[in-house]
Amino acid sequence: MSLSRSTQLEYTRRVKFFSYSSSMFSLSVMPYILFKTGIGVQSLALQVAFCSVIGLFTFITPVLLHLITKGYVVRLYHNPETDTYTAVTYNALLVEKKTVFHQKEVSVPDVSKMFTSFYANQKSLLVNPMLFPVPHDYDHLMGYDKPFSFDLDELDKPDGGKQEQEPKTKGGR
Repeated sequence: MSLSRSTQLEYTRRVKFFSYSSSMFSLSVMPYILFKTGIGVQSLALQVAFCSVIGLFTFITPVLLHLITKGYVVRLYHNPETDTYTAVTYNALLVEKKTVFHQKEVSVPDVSKMFTSFYANQKSLLVNPMLFPVPHDYDHLMGYDKPFSFDLDELDKPDGGKQEQEPKTKGGR
């Protein structure tokens, strides 16, 4: 069962492709611009400054774009029998990368992060909750459908309060 809309999610691939192609175009046109404008004949400092500015936009833009969108889930599939999910993301070369994880392996960060909805197997993933046709599917993925307790003592323990407490002696030990 697919949980996302392909028309909106294809934009990630298109934007990355446009960024890569514009970078390749600027790399191929840079020698022509250098020699036609006369910068190729002038001082070395001016050449370095010009190439640095062009290189900044040529190389940094695709790298930043990849760092921002590498965890964006373009498709998400759920197998209800095994309660496993398959998240499809794009790598730096625009090849689909599949991450398979169980719902028990999902952890939601305590503090909301800009490009992370949850972690699955220590990999940060970003999903848009508005793209889930059934809101319960998103709730189940994030673990919001599990019972919870308002007991503050349980929050302090690493396993959620499932350990047995040792009785305290008179000395407070």
